[in-house]
Amino acid sequence: MALTLPQLNAAAPAEAARLLEGLYEHSPWIAQAALAQRPFRSLAHLKHAMACIVRDAGRAAQVQLIRAHPELAGKAMQQGTLTAESTHEQGKVGLTACTPQELEHIQTLNAAYAARFGFPFVLAVRGPRGTGLGKREILDTFERRLRNHPDFELTECLRNIHRIVEIRLNDKFGVTPELGHTVWDWQERLAQYSDPGYAEQGQLTVTYLTDAHRACAQHIAQDMQECGFDEVAIDAVGNVVGRYRAAQANARTLLTGSHYDTVRNGGKYDGRLGIYVPMACVRELARQSRRLPFGIELVAFAEEEGQRYKATFLASGALTGDFNPAWLDQTDADGITLRQAMMHAGLNPQDIAGLRRDPADYLGFVEVHIEQGPVLYELDLPLGVVTSINGSVRYQCEVIGMASHAGTTPMDRRRDAATAVAELALFVEQRAARDGDSVGTIGMLEVPNGSINVVPGRCRFSLDLRAPTDAQRDALVADVRAELDAIAARRCLHCTVEETMRAAAAPSAPAWQARWEQAVHSLGVPVHRMPSGAGHDAMKLHDVMPQAMLFVRGQNAGISHNPLESTTSDDMQLAVEAFAHLLNHLQP
Repeated sequence: MALTLPQLNAAAPAEAARLLEGLYEHSPWIAQAALAQRPFRSLAHLKHAMACIVRDAGRAAQVQLIRAHPELAGKAMQQGTLTAESTHEQGKVGLTACTPQELEHIQTLNAAYAARFGFPFVLAVRGPRGTGLGKREILDTFERRLRNHPDFELTECLRNIHRIVEIRLNDKFGVTPELGHTVWDWQERLAQYSDPGYAEQGQLTVTYLTDAHRACAQHIAQDMQECGFDEVAIDAVGNVVGRYRAAQANARTLLTGSHYDTVRNGGKYDGRLGIYVPMACVRELARQSRRLPFGIELVAFAEEEGQRYKATFLASGALTGDFNPAWLDQTDADGITLRQAMMHAGLNPQDIAGLRRDPADYLGFVEVHIEQGPVLYELDLPLGVVTSINGSVRYQCEVIGMASHAGTTPMDRRRDAATAVAELALFVEQRAARDGDSVGTIGMLEVPNGSINVVPGRCRFSLDLRAPTDAQRDALVADVRAELDAIAARRCLHCTVEETMRAAAAPSAPAWQARWEQAVHSLGVPVHRMPSGAGHDAMKLHDVMPQAMLFVRGQNAGISHNPLESTTSDDMQLAVEAFAHLLNHLQP
């Protein structure tokens, strides 16, 4: 019979410890220490409590915990001395039935890993959905992680241990994240569409109005119809719009959604998670024949990444009346104008003006999004509440000095443009860190016609500065611009700075942020508030209505815009539950 939380909370200490045996490999002290925090309000609460015990135990105890785990397909497996839990997990993914060649390869990796890190490689082989990784995926992960820094790899091992425990805990309690699995499966199916040149390499790329992009739109529309939306349509910019009517006519509407286009060779969850989490909630409402006192409008935005045309947020901008007709004459890398691409896709640019929404008809906009960073991952938290989307400004810059002979120009006579930019890059790093949550990046740095034996006379570079408020961003900009001028004057250089983009910060509406906070609290996990360093569709909707966002933890240290972007079905389950809580407690 499955264990229950009331049973665990009421048990005597020794019995409660026995009930949690087998979670952390040969390390019962973690569960025993966590039991002091009873009563647990949810499984998520228990999982986080145990993760915190490990986090606060110190490095020596953490290394000891990792060393308590067996090697993959190692001696313990071959000798039959694995714990029952490890035997089940390694057997489920086929590691107990390796060929001699596979065993030899894994043993070579085990030896190299142990020599480099001093502890065994730990991987949650049942994977982010809990159904198991393939052998090739396991080996690829093993080889990739061998290149990690030791401190980084220790954290990776601990996070994988927590994932192993999460799955084992689900098994003990007979819990299956069914809605999380559903959202996972929907996104996997959507990832079958990819642009030519990338699809053949197994890479995910969906840029605006390509055949793959249009196939995604049709697929999402079909999913919406099957989930019970009352109306589903593809609008004049390619947005897929689903509407679920309110209990009464003329009620206002909650707007939600995110984007389905991707960066080149990107991940499966950026944007798309914010389409399918609310879709799961609407499906449950439709199954129950239940209507809310407000309508729900879910928009799968057609474009957010700006990969094919320099018209970022054109899809959400169309809803706010911020579509620039001049964009229609932009051309892509193949010389196809945006207007031509739209016409080829069966979209009529003349209808775009009619997409503008009347804010009076809406309660607000909420968006769920994968975090795209390491913060929640490092805090062992599944969800985060966004306080503000950072304001940003971007520049294209050039420093001009004097190219000269690298062998004959004394160090104190040089007018080196590249070292000036290097000096600025270090200043940007230090100045942004001073604010705590500001960020600054020189992501592009080029020495035109550079040569190994020439002092650089020119250096072109980009500058990206972001902060949670416009005032904080502008103070950062002012300091960086002043430092650039000072460096140029001191080194006898000339510099040019061209602003290429400026976006205002989008602070979350307090009432809507509070609703997300209440939803997260209801799940039994701490509420963590954080700014968003990345831009989102919510930034555009912020111009016309209140908005707030919920972040979902990413795996692999939170990496995004990368094929390694991932999250678990358990975290997706919590996101669906948080969204459902927001819906159920929203009073229009």
